[in-house]
Amino acid sequence: MSNILLISLIVLGVLGAVLSVILYIVAQKFKVEENPMIDEVEACLPGANCGGCGFAGCRALAEACVKQASEKGNLEGLACPGTDMGKIAGLLGLTAGTFEPKIAVVRCNGSCQNSPSKVHYEGADICAFATTLYAGEGGCSKGCLGLGDCVKKCNFGALHIDKETGLPVVDPDKCVGCGVCAKTCPRGIIEIRPRGKKDRRVYVCCSNTDKGALVIKNCSVGCIGCQKCLKECPFEAIEMKGNLAYIDPAKCKACGKCFDVCPRGTIHAVNFPPRKPKADPSTEAQGAAPAQEAPKVKQEIPVTA
Repeated sequence: MSNILLISLIVLGVLGAVLSVILYIVAQKFKVEENPMIDEVEACLPGANCGGCGFAGCRALAEACVKQASEKGNLEGLACPGTDMGKIAGLLGLTAGTFEPKIAVVRCNGSCQNSPSKVHYEGADICAFATTLYAGEGGCSKGCLGLGDCVKKCNFGALHIDKETGLPVVDPDKCVGCGVCAKTCPRGIIEIRPRGKKDRRVYVCCSNTDKGALVIKNCSVGCIGCQKCLKECPFEAIEMKGNLAYIDPAKCKACGKCFDVCPRGTIHAVNFPPRKPKADPSTEAQGAAPAQEAPKVKQEIPVTA
């Protein structure tokens, strides 16, 4: 019995030694040497793994930065919304590429006041679940449900639900434009747009493509597709998507003319100085004092002898 046990131990020992040697050889042959700069670049990234850079996570972006730096000598096209790429470029001895800052925009203004509740929802506080059950408490099938899926998914704490309006609010100081909230929203009301010059941007705060009569029934500030903004825009930056106006941020020059003519207040102009109210021409005509004629001066013609 003792001999069998001894033989078993010897066989297992030899087998373990042989397998260890094989594993060592395989590991040495197929090992991948990783650039230590990848760890340093990854340390500069926020570690949120939000996917806003277009890669699977911060590690993947760090690998892409180091690879492109060695192959092309630049970081063009690579950017993390939540990181100063200049710091990473300096770490790699390069110059950072151009990156236009972006921000999340909530394209719905169907607040508790603008779209009063017609029904009361009692169920799971999950937008993705609620949208399969009903249109929304205000009746708009394209409006915000206000249950906060976007808030829960934001890795930067840049979103919260306003208790008075029931709508998500974006904190411009925290939002990096990563796009996670936009991907999370089941109704697609959150859009990632450029911040714009001087942080000014103009957009249609509505995502409802229904006909005007139905929009008016459910919301007092929804787009009714009147096309007044489309006709007013001098830069052809506005297009109609069904019955909904959409402002192309690449073409928009932020002149504000569309904002002035919108009869529903659907177009929002952010961070613009207050505009002077336009005077009513009829009021001016009625209130203006009648023009007085200049007094006639009698000219005397001298008589010569």
